[in-house]
Amino acid sequence: MPKLFKPSPRFGYLGFLLITLIWLVVDVLTKQYFHNNFMVGQRQQLLPFLSFALHYNPGAAFSFLADAGGWQKYFFMTVATVVTVVFTVWLYRLRQAQEVWLALGLSMIIAGAVGNNLHDRPRWGMVVDFISVHWQNWYFPTFNVADIAISIGAFLVIIDGVLLEPKRRVSDKA
Repeated sequence: MPKLFKPSPRFGYLGFLLITLIWLVVDVLTKQYFHNNFMVGQRQQLLPFLSFALHYNPGAAFSFLADAGGWQKYFFMTVATVVTVVFTVWLYRLRQAQEVWLALGLSMIIAGAVGNNLHDRPRWGMVVDFISVHWQNWYFPTFNVADIAISIGAFLVIIDGVLLEPKRRVSDKA
């Protein structure tokens, strides 16, 4: 069997795939709720700086490529598929005890990629966003649970790479 798919007794990656599944289910259920119960642009104020407001985004983050004519839907779905496969294999190959923050970050990025690009785009042709952070007349672009997962996951992967990976390399050499 190729080394890439050799089972590792050191790592119980299924626990991290369960984390992925939980983030994905919460993302899908919240998007379905807002799709079914809000009109586009309808706002429900929660706090002076936070509200729910339904928006659909055919583009990427910050509506990048939103008016590109439709090809971006397939591009983002392809990128998400590649990221999901690569990150799942990477997750499978990790050593749980030493790389838990990296594994958690990868799990969350997978959930976000699947939620936004492999669930929303085929189903609605665009991404469902509903969390609005604002202050007076300033509005941050509306986002969703998948975006939160991707952001936290990317932060964890970066922190692991900058702070923890160098320590692992030192301890592996010792």
